[in-house]
Amino acid sequence: MSKSDKLLSQIINNPRDVRFDDLNKLLIRYGFERRQSRRGSSHYTYSHSNLVDILTIPFNRPVNVEYVKRAIDAIQKVDMSAD
Repeated sequence: MSKSDKLLSQIINNPRDVRFDDLNKLLIRYGFERRQSRRGSSHYTYSHSNLVDILTIPFNRPVNVEYVKRAIDAIQKVDMSAD
């Protein structure tokens, strides 16, 4: 089991205490592209070529559970499309 797989299972098991850096690392590992607004916003947008949806996550510590759940869903969709 790779480090990213372990991190994903930790986040799935406990979505309440997730650091932004960990979630960001995981999303980038699964091929998401990250963009940040140039106007000083604390929100980051993630997109993936296999998904239509755009994921927006604010830079908070810890990340809100709803954003974590959306990120997990997006990762699982990408992972399913890769199979």
